[in-house]
This record gives sequence, C-alpha cells and structure tokens, in this order.
Amino acid sequence: MLDARCLICRFHVPNFHLSLSRINCEAELMLYTVRNLKKIFNSRTVLDIPELSLERRKVYGLLGPNGSGKTTLLHILSFLDSPSEGSVYYEDRPVSFTEKCLLPLRKAVVLVDQHPILFSMSVYKNVAFGLKVRKVPKRERHRIIEECLDLVRMRDFAHADGHHLSGGETQRVAIARALACSPNVMLFDEPTSNVDVSSQIAIEQIIQDLHVEKGISVILSTHDLLQASKLADEKVFLFEGRLSSFIYENIFAGKVVCKDNRKYCLINEKTCIPMNGAAQGEAKISVNPELVKIVTDETACHSGDMLRGNVSQLTQEKGGIRMLVDVGIPLSVLMKRREYADIGVCVGDEVMLRCPEQAVEIIQNNKASQ
Repeated sequence: MLDARCLICRFHVPNFHLSLSRINCEAELMLYTVRNLKKIFNSRTVLDIPELSLERRKVYGLLGPNGSGKTTLLHILSFLDSPSEGSVYYEDRPVSFTEKCLLPLRKAVVLVDQHPILFSMSVYKNVAFGLKVRKVPKRERHRIIEECLDLVRMRDFAHADGHHLSGGETQRVAIARALACSPNVMLFDEPTSNVDVSSQIAIEQIIQDLHVEKGISVILSTHDLLQASKLADEKVFLFEGRLSSFIYENIFAGKVVCKDNRKYCLINEKTCIPMNGAAQGEAKISVNPELVKIVTDETACHSGDMLRGNVSQLTQEKGGIRMLVDVGIPLSVLMKRREYADIGVCVGDEVMLRCPEQAVEIIQNNKASQ
C-alpha cells in the first residue's frame, strides 16, 4: 500500500521551477505502469489493458475513435477515477485508490478537461484559486500567476471575467490555472477540439512550451493524428478499450457493395474503397496510410484500386511526410521523405492513389444489415 506520509512529503507544493537535480534524480523512474487494468460500467468493459508503461518527461499522444476509452484512461491516470480491476503504479509506487492516498497525487498530476469550467471571477482569481488553497504567500502567488498567464499569452486578460471568454481563451486560462500548482504531469483531454484554428495553434505551442521549458510530462488525447504526430514523442492507440498494435486511422463507415466482380466499401454514397474478405452489409474500415501509394504512371490509372483526389494538406512529422488527399473523403497518406521528394506535389495538386485491398482492415461488420 502506498505510504501517504511519504507522498505528502514528496508531493508537498513543489517549487514553480523544476530543479535540475530533481529531474536527474528521478529520470530513471517510470512515470506510469498499469497492469491488468479494467474499467467496467454497467457490466460493460470499457477499458481492458493488460500492460502499459509510460516514461517520464515525454509527450504521449493518446489516439482512438470515439468510445475507445481515451477519456476513461485519462481519468484513471489523473486519479479522478479508480479502475474496476488491476494495478496502477505512479513513479514505480503502487497507487492505493483511497482518498487519503490520492490527495497528494492529485497535486502532482492535473487533468485539463475538454470543456473546462472557469469560476465566475476574474482570470487572475481563477489562476490564483489553487495557490490560495495551498496557502502560497501573496507575493509568490502574484509572481506565479503572472508567469503562468505569460506562458499561455493571457496576461492582458488578467482582469477579464472568466465567463466572457471564447472557447480558446477559456482553454488557455484552464491550462494556466493547472500550471500554477506546479504539476509534474499534465493530462489534456482533446485540448483543441472546440476551438478555432488560431487558438489550436496557440494551444499546441503552449503544450510544447510546458514540456520543453518546464520539463512537464504530458499525455494528451486527440482524434487528430496530425496533431499527435507534431506534438508527441510516442503515440498510444486505443480501440474499443484495448491497446492496438495496428494504427487505426483513416476510419470510415459505409456499406459493402460488389462492382465488376470486386468488393468495395461505399462511403458517403460516392467513394469506393476496395476490400476483400467475407464482409457484407454495413462495415467500418481502417485504411493503413503507409500502404496507400501515389501513382504517377498514367497507364495504371484505370485499375480498380485507384482513387483520384486533390492534396489538401501536407505535414512533416517524425519519420516522414503526411499528405491529406480529398478523394470524396479525407484520406491520409504517409510516405518517406525520399518518396515525397521524388513525387514533388503541392497542396492543391491532383493526384492518383493506389489503395490496395491489403491496406484495408475491417474493424466492424454488421452483416445483418445486408
């Protein structure tokens, strides 16, 4: 069982600036380890993870479709919810999910919700709230608040009413409020899902700054693989509550149809993705972006596995170039930098894609709907 007295000593309000000696001392510790973790709601298993280890001082992207268990896992890792079964270790110490033991852990780990709620007071007082609870001296409190507001680019809003902010501004104040308590770990649940593009860019930069400048470990859930590729050192994929070794992306729902003696998944009544297997009726498929290839040979453009579309986005990420092509649906293509250099296409260009059957995996099939 976790020794609460040791935790209170260890996680008592830390200095706002992380010390280098502390980082070096704890560098070898694993941030989280979970074993045989299950979460069950109303007899339905929504999370089932045999084992997962996350290292400290990294940024992790938690990806998966709706209902995959991302938010549930974040709530357990932030000690706001307890697992139905299994063990959770934080910094190599077993976590006892009792209020007495969780209180100091919640000072070290904070979660910024997808829809944060600010108190009906000024931005300054919102950020000050946690510091006052921890009885941080007023002069020190003022310094920390200003530093946090500077980091999220919200100092000019210090005296604004927290209830009169935009979605992006609210998210940034919520980050500052969490940061003010000097956490070791910050978890974000879909931090940019409800903000405009300019706010998304600002929040992504803030998350990078938290990690680089403050040495904070970060775990963020997102539907946006491009965002995860840009921010995360490593990605964790969840599907139906389980860890997935297959990169579930390019996920589309449609119906299975036959045309020219071939089987396709018809999406949005207009885009046909070639597939194989015994699927019938309604299906949900995932297309592996690494197996979709750009074709420059015009003689191959009449094959049944060809798609025509326009490049709508290009992103550089660790390991290659990601291209988003509008083929009636937004299809992501991942290629090596050398491949892209040989092709040399730009945003707006029309391209031909070969999407072989091997790139398509059926992840859900309702044959009864046929």
